[in-house]
Amino acid sequence: MQPLLTPQQCRRLDHIAIEERGVPSLDLMERAARAVAEAAEELLADRRRENEFAPAAFCSGGSAEPPETVRALLQCRERDCAPWAAVFCGPGNNGGDGLAAARLLMERGVCVRTILVGDWAKMTADTREMARRLQAAGGEIEAFDPDDLEQSAWLGLCDCAIDALLGVGLKRPVQRAFLAAVQRLNSLPCPVVACDLPTGLDGDTGRILGQAVRADMTVTFTAAKPGLYLDQGRVYSGQVRVIDIGLPNDLTAPLLTGGDLWAVKGPDPLPRRPRTAHKGDFGKLFLLCGSVGFTGAPVFAARSAVRSGAGLVFLAAPEDIYPIVAVKCDEAMPFPIPDDYDALLARAKGCDAAILGPGLGADPVARELARKLLQDLPCPVVLDADGINALAGHIDILDSRSAPTLLTPHDGEFQRLTGCTLSLEDRLSAARDFAAAHRCGLILKGHATVTAAPDGRAWVNVSGNPGMAKGGSGDVLAGCLGTLMAQTAAYPSEDCERSSHLAACLAVHLHARAGALLRERFPQRGNTATDIAETLPRARAEGAGHGA
Repeated sequence: MQPLLTPQQCRRLDHIAIEERGVPSLDLMERAARAVAEAAEELLADRRRENEFAPAAFCSGGSAEPPETVRALLQCRERDCAPWAAVFCGPGNNGGDGLAAARLLMERGVCVRTILVGDWAKMTADTREMARRLQAAGGEIEAFDPDDLEQSAWLGLCDCAIDALLGVGLKRPVQRAFLAAVQRLNSLPCPVVACDLPTGLDGDTGRILGQAVRADMTVTFTAAKPGLYLDQGRVYSGQVRVIDIGLPNDLTAPLLTGGDLWAVKGPDPLPRRPRTAHKGDFGKLFLLCGSVGFTGAPVFAARSAVRSGAGLVFLAAPEDIYPIVAVKCDEAMPFPIPDDYDALLARAKGCDAAILGPGLGADPVARELARKLLQDLPCPVVLDADGINALAGHIDILDSRSAPTLLTPHDGEFQRLTGCTLSLEDRLSAARDFAAAHRCGLILKGHATVTAAPDGRAWVNVSGNPGMAKGGSGDVLAGCLGTLMAQTAAYPSEDCERSSHLAACLAVHLHARAGALLRERFPQRGNTATDIAETLPRARAEGAGHGA
């Protein structure tokens, strides 16, 4: 897992390092710039692009011939073997990183144009010093002018651009010259490297502040920011590269190793199975699933549970769909829900964890049964789909539980449960607040799924793809979650609650990893929920190498 720090935390670390520890701020800026320059060089090496520049785009009055200045640039571009790079800088310290990166690229033989956006008089002291160093090395700084035909033509011919406009401090929509610069960067036919954070992206939430730079790569410093993975951040950040710029380790280590927010980039392996193990050692899982019209959900959940490594899977299905479910389930053990609740409860209590809800439907009797089991079961419970809907208006049952409980809503289910409109701009805070208020785990599903624990810790999953948007995919996730919770409940490495939430992170990652592996067979088209379930063992093997 990769630690995440908020922009505020990063600014605080920088302040302490510079003001209290005496770390030279220019040294930090130089290291940051070196990483940005190296990223730009990589993109330039990958792409020595043959420019397909359209001269007519720069003509006025419908003339077929480009202006003389543009023709001269075209001829120059044809003769020049050196790559061309544009660096857009603001007057703040993010711009200082860009100015230093421009100097480093120029020293390495890249033809660089450095373009300053905003008020030159507002340059910070460090940015002004980096401007002086650039000019001393023979570089020039020019003002951004969207109406300058020659500048626009040159930008249209460059091989790479760097966004060093505003960085992490932005909290309001991009305006005026910066907005025009963002639009110009997005119009360029070349890759863009963002310095620390794409301009216009909120570093806390991933929401777009008016408009934002669409970067191909983001080089971020000290730690990744949540906004790089949340909401639109995953779309606008491109490949994220985290760089250590040399802050004192004793400052960063407590936050990087003991913080409360992480990006899930790979699973933590569960303990290796001993040679003397038997099927009862790897989790006994109980499922209450299915209804007329939703006969696939219990099958997907049970199949996923088996493929995730559960030793024994017991599936309670309504009597009217039991024959269908029984035919489809070979490895799991389905049975019709008995009329005797005590008998059902006894079977469920014999398991290490339970899943309640996939495909359960809107029948009031079924929902009441799910609520009773949630109230009476002493084991960890995954509450999914209609199990969550059954809880609406009965949140007190959730609050009264002592065993770990994990809810897996998508945005609509979350809104029905809470009665509040979920802000897509800050799903992270919504998930954390709910988990803390109700002392449960919450997996808020989406393209950047958030897993929140009741103690304030949270994880953001950064894998997965649109091909996973399939009916039944959530049932597969529930089965994987239930299995791993059953395994950690039976053999917890720490206390049961903490182990359950770590198992939840692992399950979310494995589910997303399975979806990613399917892109090799089905390029985001044609895969099914069954395919995801069947790919879970490979996802586990490639991610952990071993484990339960």
